[in-house]
Amino acid sequence: MNTQTLNTPLPAAAPAAEGSGAAAPTACVYSIGKRLSLLLALQTIIGLGVLLASIYFATFMLFKSKQEEHLRGYAAVLVDVLKTADAEGGERAMANKLAWLGERQPGTFVQMLRADGTELYRDPSPTFDPQRAPSRELRFAVPRAGGGEPLQGRVVLDCTSDAQHGRRMALLLIGATLAGGAFVAWATFWRVRCSLRPLADLAAQTRAIDASRPNQRLSLPVPIEELQPLIEQFNGLMQRVERTYVQLEGFNADVAHELRTPLANLIGHTEVALSRERSVAELEEVLLSNLEELQRMAGIVNDMLFLAQADRGVKARRGAPVSLAELVRQVVEFHEAPMEEAGLGMDIEGDAMLSVDEPLLKRALSNLLGNAIRYADPGSRLCVRILREGDHGARLWVENTGPEIEAAHLPRLFDRFFRSDASRCELEKPHHGLGLSIVAAIARMHDGAAAAESGGGRTRVGFSVTAPA
Repeated sequence: MNTQTLNTPLPAAAPAAEGSGAAAPTACVYSIGKRLSLLLALQTIIGLGVLLASIYFATFMLFKSKQEEHLRGYAAVLVDVLKTADAEGGERAMANKLAWLGERQPGTFVQMLRADGTELYRDPSPTFDPQRAPSRELRFAVPRAGGGEPLQGRVVLDCTSDAQHGRRMALLLIGATLAGGAFVAWATFWRVRCSLRPLADLAAQTRAIDASRPNQRLSLPVPIEELQPLIEQFNGLMQRVERTYVQLEGFNADVAHELRTPLANLIGHTEVALSRERSVAELEEVLLSNLEELQRMAGIVNDMLFLAQADRGVKARRGAPVSLAELVRQVVEFHEAPMEEAGLGMDIEGDAMLSVDEPLLKRALSNLLGNAIRYADPGSRLCVRILREGDHGARLWVENTGPEIEAAHLPRLFDRFFRSDASRCELEKPHHGLGLSIVAAIARMHDGAAAAESGGGRTRVGFSVTAPA
């Protein structure tokens, strides 16, 4: 369905931004499996480290408590023994008792000092060096039997064995922490690789999709909840791409078909004209016929260029608010001759003041009126309805009485080169099937949409426009 169109320039597209000349930085590629493995290994090391450090600290406190208890017990024994020895024989008896106890307590060192600081007793040959070896010391006082100044003593406990056990335990805990982190890293990496195997399958399926198999879709043997939305979105995208690809192939075929007819006519007329000598009048008639075909081809090419630019997202230029009813009257005047020839009347209902691109809107209305005139019953009346939609929008309908359009054809009515049936492609009503596609493009450029309805012997086709707030 098409009609003659008003020659209207398309708004120029915005110039593309110039590149800076510098290459875009390449994003750093990383492995999800390796990153998760390292992160979980680090968390494991930190968690185990804190736990095992707490265990080591608790063990250290147990060792310390045991050593202090041992020192307090041994010091209490020394005090009791020295008090008894002092009552029985004085300092000599105390020294003998200390020497006797020192032989039976290896791993300890005892030293006793008088009140004036002189040494009363010192273990002669301790089994460890009290100054260098790990040890713990406890000082105590021993009261004298005669009431004199008490003796001052100190006992040192050898902690070498406990220190060695502590070092071994620390090394064991550190080794366990590192081993636990390494095991978690390996197990996580293996598990992540197994879990990401469906992604590798999807990548392989994606690589297999090409132009020869646009109908191929992604799928998994076992659906995965996290991947299913991605698969559905991708399959939906592929479905749209396939539909666009099919439409593009059909569009190319239709373009070739539409251009082939005028080209064949041009070639045929030219060959006939050159087959024998012609008069000036005959050659002029051939040139006029060729000019008509060339104008038809130019119209097809111009319409295709318009649609191509509109598909790139060009928006309509907005002017001052104008009366849509006044624009309709101007377009109706342009179509007065064909309307009078068909005996058609015209009604204009409603109005709206909107900021629109006047030349583009006139072009869309001209296409709709041309279609309505072409298929309206002779002697009937056409109607252009202007309905207000909100504060910044309006919808324009062009109605005519005539053959109905099948419901199955309505969704495709605005496709390029679409013709619903042979009855709408008569030779006496030539058109190339881009008029309604241009209407839909102009509606999109005004942030609107085209629509069509047919029933009860009436057909109405129109579009909506939205003005900036």
